Amino acid sequence: MKNNLNRRHFIKAAATGALGLSAASCAFSFNILSQYPLKEKYRVAVIGVNSRGSQHIQAFAKIPNVEIAYICDVDSRARENGIALALKEGVKTAPTGLVDFRKALEDKTLDAVSIAMPDFWHTPASIMALQAGKHVYLEKPGSHNPAESELLVEATKKYGKIVQMGNQRRSWPRVQEAMKELHSGAIGKAYYARAWYTNTRKSIGYGKPAAVPDWLDFELWQGPVPRKEFKDNLIHYNWHWFWHWGTGEIVNNGVHFLDLARWGLQVDYPEKCYSSGGRYHFQDDWETPDTQIASYNFADGKSILWEGRSCNARDINAMGSGVSFHGENGTLELLNNSYKIYDNANKLVKSAEPTTNTVVDQRGAGFDMDIAHFTNFINAIDKGESQISPYPEIQKSVLLCHLGNISYRTGRALEIDQNSGKILGDKEAMKLWGREYQKGWEPKL
Repeated sequence: MKNNLNRRHFIKAAATGALGLSAASCAFSFNILSQYPLKEKYRVAVIGVNSRGSQHIQAFAKIPNVEIAYICDVDSRARENGIALALKEGVKTAPTGLVDFRKALEDKTLDAVSIAMPDFWHTPASIMALQAGKHVYLEKPGSHNPAESELLVEATKKYGKIVQMGNQRRSWPRVQEAMKELHSGAIGKAYYARAWYTNTRKSIGYGKPAAVPDWLDFELWQGPVPRKEFKDNLIHYNWHWFWHWGTGEIVNNGVHFLDLARWGLQVDYPEKCYSSGGRYHFQDDWETPDTQIASYNFADGKSILWEGRSCNARDINAMGSGVSFHGENGTLELLNNSYKIYDNANKLVKSAEPTTNTVVDQRGAGFDMDIAHFTNFINAIDKGESQISPYPEIQKSVLLCHLGNISYRTGRALEIDQNSGKILGDKEAMKLWGREYQKGWEPKL
């Protein structure tokens, strides 16, 4: 991470004695730089507040050294609700509401942005923010396709700012504890992980062309994607199920659990990926699969299986979402903010109950636990604290999801380069590696 200008001023002042320090105390001051507060307040813009973005507001409102400076949304109703929520959560001064977040990027006093826009906006908006000198908290998945993931990794390195992915489960205390158990050999060598997510989503029906509502800037909502007409079943959530805008359930929610599976098995890129499934439950406009299986083979005899059911919420291991790890000496079940360890005789060896009474819903909100993830983002900027979810590392988990979709859409297994994650020897599959953009909106470094 490049040092903040204030930190450089501190170093220069210490070196020249401007702080009134002796030579000995100046030497000591370099050892405490990681604890030296760079600013009293970090000014943040929250972008996209209709759904998950409202929880970004709640989290940042509870961090003492953060000022929510802007609430940005193309939906005037969401924008107004976001400002009202910030005030309700204790923010002293009402944030400025903006339709176009790019105006906030022009503010040189703005330190960071928190992005909860639709998937197709994640990479383009992040790159704009980085180029404007802002740090980025980015809601999962961070990209609409693998090419965007690669581009954002390059941008993170080029502009030297903090980019934190919003896969907040990495900050949950029982999750961290379970990973330590796993990596210390609680079940011997872990060689297989099963990840799942289930829900009971309803049919989205067949959309009809309609007038754009007066509360919506649909042109700006589409932003980087080629233009399509407005339909009455698209906004605000159903875009997830159209390939043009969304990435399906495996990227929408699977990223949380495939990330935990990859972290637990300590693997990076797979050797092979195969996915199958379909849209089975309803007949409607929904394009992505509502039922999907994806399998990944890694080096050293390790594998991951993903199961997603968007319209049938029958639990697995008594939970609607989770990950189980299977090894030489037993099984570890990681069930949100709790876990259980069994030996190979199916005897319960250890049970760690949740550390909070907060009910965790399957949309990913842990509320009080999530605040730690946002706080880590600010502390990484302010104190040089190690990031829990640095984008260049977490995008490897996102790539698993994208590869699953590409395999599903081509109908065949993919051979993968273990060093780069690229698809080998399949030109048709590689056509799905990126996407077309609206002219003039192409993300560039």
